[in-house]
Amino acid sequence: MRATFGPASAATRAALPDVEVIYAGKALLTTAVAGWAAQEGLGVDVCSGGELATALASGLSPSRIILHGNVKTPDELHNAAAVGVGRIVIDSPIEISFLAGRVRRRQKVLVRVIPDVDIGGHRAVNTGVPDQKFGFTLAGGQAAGAVKRILDQPSLDLVGLHCHLGSQVSDAALYGEAIRRMVAVMAEVRDRHRVVLTELNIGGGHAIPYTSGDPELNLREFAAIINTALESACAQHSFPRPQIVIEPGRAIAARAGITLYRVIAVKCQPGGRTFVAVDGGMSDNPRVALYGAKYTVALANRHPATPTAPVTVVGRHCEAGDEIARDVELPTDIHPGDLLAVACTGAYHHSMASAYNMVGRPPLVAVADGRSRELVRRETIVDLLARDRGWPGHPNGHAIKP
Repeated sequence: MRATFGPASAATRAALPDVEVIYAGKALLTTAVAGWAAQEGLGVDVCSGGELATALASGLSPSRIILHGNVKTPDELHNAAAVGVGRIVIDSPIEISFLAGRVRRRQKVLVRVIPDVDIGGHRAVNTGVPDQKFGFTLAGGQAAGAVKRILDQPSLDLVGLHCHLGSQVSDAALYGEAIRRMVAVMAEVRDRHRVVLTELNIGGGHAIPYTSGDPELNLREFAAIINTALESACAQHSFPRPQIVIEPGRAIAARAGITLYRVIAVKCQPGGRTFVAVDGGMSDNPRVALYGAKYTVALANRHPATPTAPVTVVGRHCEAGDEIARDVELPTDIHPGDLLAVACTGAYHHSMASAYNMVGRPPLVAVADGRSRELVRRETIVDLLARDRGWPGHPNGHAIKP
């Protein structure tokens, strides 16, 4: 994992030398991963108290952390400001009040604006359009109102704007359109309040291929469009060029991860469909059930000696939708004990995993230069029971009566 994480982040920085790159921790975050990001010269964005604590525990400087999230509790805002995070992204009106009343020193903030740029696709990953939970709309004066309220707070330092279009964006031109709209908003802020904002964060969401033929965001094209859009928009509004910030997560972490499953059962149902059941499933990869995500799967423990046939790889959980991959080609002699490798699972697997059906989450292992080390150990039954106060092994527990 380490061997792929580094080159992905290096490629991003090389293609975008004038852009500040912040790794989106929600894709995959452990203390080691946050440390890798720091070693690569990246900051980290977090969206909860737990993610903030993880990033800080890695030794990452708080000034290189951005706090996100559409629901930040007063305590999370207070703690983030107290440790000195570099930026806090304001996502709702109440956060302005929460933050302004709790900071002890002036805190730099951004306002998350909905640019009304539609990327299409599944509604769960389309966040640049109105009528969704993130940010302030341009229509109706929501964004303008948030800007004014922040500028009225002496303890808050509004340094820029933030937007995010969604996930798996392969058309770089959409980012250009977002930049043009956001620079226009920045110019309005200047004209109305005599304040020049210096940062424009256009989020992440860069598409990567999960299966052969999937589209991918071209970084060189992306860089060219950023420059073209900035030049034209800044010239149109006589606005000084802001610092562009991006927040790739999946694009850095996804291809760094491979999930290994052990085949437990093979079942051929009437009608010819074959199900290959493995020892994991939607508890370690909920993306198939949530978004209909598709993956590349291969036999990992031996060279196949037979032809292939289409099968559906399913998980062990009590849900009909617990599938890992449908209609993938695997050897016809696949059998219990075989290992399957699922590619591009470095992002939104470990971070979204659950203990559904009380199945412990798998370990996270880093591999580089022929060596491996465990970053996060396997979750055990004792771990699962540890919070159950009725468990006899709990310090405050008691025996459960039948």
